Amino acid sequence: QVQLVESGGGLVQPGGSLRLSCAASGNILSMYDMAWYRQAPGKQRELVAFIGSRGSTNYAEPVKGRFTISRDKNTVYLQMNSLKLEDTAVYYCNYNYITWGQGTQVTVSS
Repeated sequence: QVQLVESGGGLVQPGGSLRLSCAASGNILSMYDMAWYRQAPGKQRELVAFIGSRGSTNYAEPVKGRFTISRDKNTVYLQMNSLKLEDTAVYYCNYNYITWGQGTQVTVSS
């Protein structure tokens, strides 16, 4: 099994930045995909950013140009810049389409 531990959420003003981290441990494959999702109150969980095993990336339209996903060994990061009110959500890390993290709250508010 794989365990995911997320960190880095918090309260930030519009226009601010946050960096989320997700550390994977356990029975990790040599090659795997990682992604960040988010779920706002009353809405379905949605894909935010994806990074493949070879480093390819993909982003949801609302975050393109503002968010950057990266990975270093068994940790994946989400750098979030120019945050907007509508970015408020619980952010979840996903390992290889199987395992979810516990979620970290991101609140953008003035």
